[in-house]
Amino acid sequence: MVRSDARANRARILAAARQAFAEDGDTSMNQIAQLAGVGPGTLYRNYPSREALVLAIYQDEVDRLTGSVADLLATLAPPEALRRWTTDLVDAMRKKHGLGDALSPMAHKTISEQTYGPVIEAITRLLDAGKNDGSIRADAEPGDFLQLTGALWRAAPDRTQPMLTLILDGLSAHRHRS
Repeated sequence: MVRSDARANRARILAAARQAFAEDGDTSMNQIAQLAGVGPGTLYRNYPSREALVLAIYQDEVDRLTGSVADLLATLAPPEALRRWTTDLVDAMRKKHGLGDALSPMAHKTISEQTYGPVIEAITRLLDAGKNDGSIRADAEPGDFLQLTGALWRAAPDRTQPMLTLILDGLSAHRHRS
């Protein structure tokens, strides 16, 4: 069981690091500790290296994204929930790409392996909701969708929504009935 103050420290560290790295990828660990309002010992006890901190940011982002599926489906039709979720995924991938220089090739492999399953599970839930209500074609595959959307984070930000619309139009069950 983790103490509440320790959880709060970790949350503050992750929030400070996420913001600091977004503004300047070269922010030092000591600067992050200061921004989080913790001592360097607390920072290094929780995240012994810059790479460990970046990996924790990635994992936290994936947890947030995968955890948002139920709320999106509770309030939006499946195609719109999928659009919103994918837009958030693309934003997260752009941030991840910006931090990528801080990671070794082994860390890139580790984070890809750790996040693939939960991301595919989230996409599956979104696609299945649309298949069940008849808005998404029955042959839509989560892995295919992830590969297609992988191009979005590499595209110019002003092209994300038009390209996503093309992908989502291709998933529409209404366009593919015989």
